[in-house]
Amino acid sequence: MIDNIEEEIKKSILSSGNSEIDKKLGEGIPLGSLTLIEGENDTGKSVLCQQFIYGGLRQGHKIAYYSTENTIKSLLMQMESLSLDVSEFYAWGYFRVFPVHLEGVDWTPKQMKSILTLVSDHIKSIRENVIMIDSLTMFTTYSEEDDILEFLTRLKNLCDRGKTIMITLHQHAFKEDTLVRIRSACDCHLFLKKEQVGDRYVSVLEVSKIRGAKKTTGNIVSFEVQPGFGLKIIPISQAQT
Repeated sequence: MIDNIEEEIKKSILSSGNSEIDKKLGEGIPLGSLTLIEGENDTGKSVLCQQFIYGGLRQGHKIAYYSTENTIKSLLMQMESLSLDVSEFYAWGYFRVFPVHLEGVDWTPKQMKSILTLVSDHIKSIRENVIMIDSLTMFTTYSEEDDILEFLTRLKNLCDRGKTIMITLHQHAFKEDTLVRIRSACDCHLFLKKEQVGDRYVSVLEVSKIRGAKKTTGNIVSFEVQPGFGLKIIPISQAQT
């Protein structure tokens, strides 16, 4: 009976593949959610995204990754260096990468609105049920606030039709009132920051909101990224000393 319940939970969530992180999320991200991963530069947003790619593929999800920072080769190599090797999933077509490098475009609000529309239309047309956009910042730097919110509304509509979408965002790219509206438009909000622990810095993940979580969510988990090992959880007692 308990096994059956746990199996049903697994079918209705996106796992990170890391039990400690999943525990803080109330088992994982509910499928059909629009999730915002927010933080400054170098706080671990891309690594967290990659962790969800790894966990989701191992669950059997088909995943599409839109990257403004990586090529296909660099992403696969980076994930392998973090012990998150997904090259087989990529080879078999379960994982597709769409590098988004905007060259030769006019950096105007009108052009950015067209690009946001193209991205949402492309997401709507593909077969993958889990979508990662890393990061939204490049698309939105020259966009009007209403165009960004309209884009998020389109993504939310796609989530209502069965897609699970995660987006990363740099805080500094937006005014605070715009950020508030973006956060409220999303079902889940994960916030990342850097904190000093002794002589080193660790990433701190704060689970701000998980709408529809299967269990009570925790609040904070600390981790560091170690080359060759990947994401290593730092116990709270250590993080607070």
